[in-house]
Amino acid sequence: MKFCLFPLLFLVQWLGATEATLGPERDAAVRLQIYLDENLFGPGFIDGKPGTFTQRAVASYNRAKGREEDDQLVQMEADEHVDSTYVTAIVPPSAKRFVNGSLSYKREEQARAKALSYRSYFEYMAERYHTSESVLYELNGKKKTWGVSPGRSLIVPNVEPFRIEEIQAGRMHTGEDSDLAQRKVIIDIAERQVQFYEAPQQLLVSNNEGAAEEEVPWRLIASFPTTPGQDRYIHRGTWRLKNTIEWPVWRYDKQMLEKGKRSDEALNIPGGPNNPVGVLWAGLSKSGIGIHGTDSPRTIGRARSSGCYRLANWDAIRIPQLVRPGATVIVR
Repeated sequence: MKFCLFPLLFLVQWLGATEATLGPERDAAVRLQIYLDENLFGPGFIDGKPGTFTQRAVASYNRAKGREEDDQLVQMEADEHVDSTYVTAIVPPSAKRFVNGSLSYKREEQARAKALSYRSYFEYMAERYHTSESVLYELNGKKKTWGVSPGRSLIVPNVEPFRIEEIQAGRMHTGEDSDLAQRKVIIDIAERQVQFYEAPQQLLVSNNEGAAEEEVPWRLIASFPTTPGQDRYIHRGTWRLKNTIEWPVWRYDKQMLEKGKRSDEALNIPGGPNNPVGVLWAGLSKSGIGIHGTDSPRTIGRARSSGCYRLANWDAIRIPQLVRPGATVIVR
């Protein structure tokens, strides 16, 4: 697997490494989480507290590498490849387009908004660097975090940023890449993981009786933590990835959410990072069901949704790089 070193070096060069710390043990865990995240095995939000999702990411990473579970080896790799645990990042001028401090919490008023933006630059920076506001507060303190705005700096985890400014409203990703369309997604309800697999190749193995075909197993290439829907709404089985769309508009249908039945009374909630389906929708061939982002990354794996499969926005936006419409999706 190719390591994502260049983004890390870029951050260090242009933003500046820092001696900030959460303590030696937590700093080591932050490096581990950064390393897993950069290699597409999501540990959840980066906080230096290696819980269930970090443990599952380590296990999946080892499996993808074809080796036995070895937590210490992965930590050693992380320490080697993540040069600086934290860097100083500037709130970019473009952040102004994505922050609205007066965004309402009422759906009726949200439906009239231009976008469901971040409610603060602090929230913007936390999601941009795959972490939480509380972690940024720990790293920076009250004085530095109070009233943060464009041009100000914060100490952040040294992870490749989630660049919301590169998202295009309504952009759809087609199945033109046949290799990506042949891949497979497994949504593991019990493990709360969305796993991505590369299609196997056929090998010819020679033996005394002649040539025989041997199938190479599907190869795990990425895995992200998810919040599955409530049990009564989970549709186990095999489906197809139907579409992927950036900056989706969400149809808020109270009856659909509470009873699973579509009504004629609904609101169209505009796109944005605080849209309940996040910044990307990947629809399945099962009507109304999809893999999508979220407005609450801290609740991934903890709070149940109404029927779909939520990922953190920084993970959801990676889906078009991994699979395209036509790919098989297995819910089990």
